[in-house]
Amino acid sequence: MKKFFNWQIVFSFCLGFLSVSLYFIHYKIFHDLHHIFIYLLGDVAFVPVEVLLVTLIIHQLLSRREKREKLKKLNMIIGVFFSEAGTELLKSFSKCDIEAKEVSQKLIVKNSWSDREFISIIKQLARHEYNFDISRGKITNLRLFLIKKRDFFLSLLANPNLLDHDTFTSLLWAVFHLTDELHHRGNLDNISEKDIIHISVDIKRVYGLLILEWVSYMRHLKKDYPYLFSLALRTNPFDPRASVEIK
Repeated sequence: MKKFFNWQIVFSFCLGFLSVSLYFIHYKIFHDLHHIFIYLLGDVAFVPVEVLLVTLIIHQLLSRREKREKLKKLNMIIGVFFSEAGTELLKSFSKCDIEAKEVSQKLIVKNSWSDREFISIIKQLARHEYNFDISRGKITNLRLFLIKKRDFFLSLLANPNLLDHDTFTSLLWAVFHLTDELHHRGNLDNISEKDIIHISVDIKRVYGLLILEWVSYMRHLKKDYPYLFSLALRTNPFDPRASVEIK
């Protein structure tokens, strides 16, 4: 860091010296200080405008473009997650949800949904309190599935692009934590009441984050990838009438 700072000082000094030298050569040739100061003052006066154009306008436009490109790559990763594990987890968790029918009715996404409708559903679900009964689902099968996908979850967490997507990163950490909780328990058929409550809380955390991420991902597909959105509608884990075959 110190070497880099010293290099900057030397480079700045060289540029300043070069500028002074050129102005000196200009004076020696034309002997016109008045002309030099007119253009010098004009150039200095333009510096604030240049800073405005470069830092506030051009930089912002480039940053937005870069952010959009990163978001597209992140949504590709999210798509892989739902294809490999997310959709299956939604099906498994919904079996433990006491109010699954009520939640599912809100999540039967339609091709006619507007962006406003997606945002409205996301806000509603963010406030929803889920009630779980893990005895309804096959917790042993869930454990086997999560352990099988453990390396896949780790590979996603290792992706540096996820640092720009807080909600999906939180979801992955929640899934990974639930995987560890189930992995370290021997027999899930004879766990204590306190353990059941603890695991239910972990599942509830994952389920809530997973649903919000799924709706956001569906919103992205609806906007940018209609053909992928069509398949997602036909494989909607919350729609009992959904069929991948087009009839």
